[in-house]
Amino acid sequence: MAREAPPPAAATADEAAPADEDDGAFLRRIRSHPLRRFLGPPRTYLLTRFVLLRLLGFVYFIAFFSLARQLGPLLGPDGLLPADRFLERLLAVTGSPGAAFRRLPTLFLWLGASEGVLLAAAWAGVALSLAVCAGVTNAIVQLALWALYLSFVHIGQVFYGYGWEHQLAETGFLAIFLCPVRGLRPFRSPPPPVVVIWLFRWLIFRIMLGAGLIKLRGDPCWRDLSCLVYHYETQPVPNPLSYYLHQLPRPVHALGALFNHLVELVVPWFAFGPRRARHAAGVLLVLFQVLLIASGNLSFLNWLTIVPALACFDDGALGRLLPARLRERAAALSQECSQERSPSRAHRAAAALLAVLVLCLSVSPVMNLLSPRQAMNATFDSFGLVNTYGAFGSVGRERYEVILEGTSDEALGEGTRWLEYDLPCKPGDVRRRPCVITPYHYRLDWQIWFAAFGSYESEPWLVHFIYKLLTGDPGAQRLLGTNPFPGAPPRYIRAELYRYSFTRIGDGSGAWWRRERVGPYLPPLSADDPALRRFLAAHGWLRLPASRAAAPADDEDGRSGVEDTP
Repeated sequence: MAREAPPPAAATADEAAPADEDDGAFLRRIRSHPLRRFLGPPRTYLLTRFVLLRLLGFVYFIAFFSLARQLGPLLGPDGLLPADRFLERLLAVTGSPGAAFRRLPTLFLWLGASEGVLLAAAWAGVALSLAVCAGVTNAIVQLALWALYLSFVHIGQVFYGYGWEHQLAETGFLAIFLCPVRGLRPFRSPPPPVVVIWLFRWLIFRIMLGAGLIKLRGDPCWRDLSCLVYHYETQPVPNPLSYYLHQLPRPVHALGALFNHLVELVVPWFAFGPRRARHAAGVLLVLFQVLLIASGNLSFLNWLTIVPALACFDDGALGRLLPARLRERAAALSQECSQERSPSRAHRAAAALLAVLVLCLSVSPVMNLLSPRQAMNATFDSFGLVNTYGAFGSVGRERYEVILEGTSDEALGEGTRWLEYDLPCKPGDVRRRPCVITPYHYRLDWQIWFAAFGSYESEPWLVHFIYKLLTGDPGAQRLLGTNPFPGAPPRYIRAELYRYSFTRIGDGSGAWWRRERVGPYLPPLSADDPALRRFLAAHGWLRLPASRAAAPADDEDGRSGVEDTP
């Protein structure tokens, strides 16, 4: 032969030789170009997509499963914050379903928000996410998961007001464009457009940098490296390792804070760097999230954050983690798909449009990152497609807990015997070992942690919860860890505020916590308290007869447990 045929792996569009140049010389010139040596050869992302989608499917599964398990008592028609009444108020304010959808996109504006509909949608999400975990997915499946979860986020009110809800929605939206529309086996489908991989890197960059900047701007303890002295004890739901990490000496906590700043402020920039730097960044980002998972029960936040961090790795890097036989099989499939097929024209066009959309919507998040008054976990469009994130911008120095106590005594006095309610995972009984539930999320446990920072007026759902316990509501009782009144509801319930702190190892107490009473959070309430009933009626949770609605604010003793105004 007059000239050597180029190897198949080199027959890519960007290395096609001009008609008047020898193919071998052209390829040698391209391969020896300084920019090519710097960037390395073109990389494939079939295995990256495969792992990323399966982890995302797992996170979706946890999110939908925990939703289905807690939906009725929290958001059902008889729940603490009924979704159907929330939608009624939204429609009353906006005037039409179309206007309401533009303000808060949710499918339940048309499907309705009955408990049956909500449960069917939640379990449909569970089924679809399990299919993704099994490796069966495409763009339609990812679109359905995204639309369902976003619909729940927008009716979840305070129980879905956490930053990771929109982070899951944004991650899920990008995942739609990783997959082709047809086919259900993404590893055997054409490779994803590389621009979508870069958009995942842009997401992990914003997540980490936003978290790092909000810490430096939000609390001086992050600047003097003392925040971890308090964090393990005061985080929402500590686990057993949190107890032991809290005992470490202050210099170790300072080193931990320094590592936090390194990973959140420096490492994200290398997600856009050359291959080795990008892989090193990916390792540190994933390792950091694994350490956070081990140190506390932060719901599925850190599991979710690993998903875009995986975009730092290409097939070659991830393949090294596989056993030899699987690595060879994955390499063969990757080479076959990359050489014989490429993303369809429609897929590439959709990915390009997505990149333009994300670029335009990134202006406000970037301006927020640059602002000295940076907002944490903020959305800038109704669909929450590009957001800003952050966590623990401030760290509490002391831990306060709202403890609910009930009594069956008909008359209250110094000798009244109060029994405590325990929630599934938040601190209560000082001898109960902290639980391990990550990535599951007990939403009431989290929200009652926030309630301790303020008063019941800012958390009216808590008063509703107490009323439901007073009336023996089965849904409310399912949210409890232990119910000290299994036979009949108590006559009165009160809320007390306690200060909690970890005990020291070897102190001989046999307890995980020590606590001291700070004072009353909410006075004793009974189910027939007129002020309590008017408080609930003002929030739309209880209908009163006309005569009761017109009753004076105080009870027979001239005292009322709660203020009438919401």
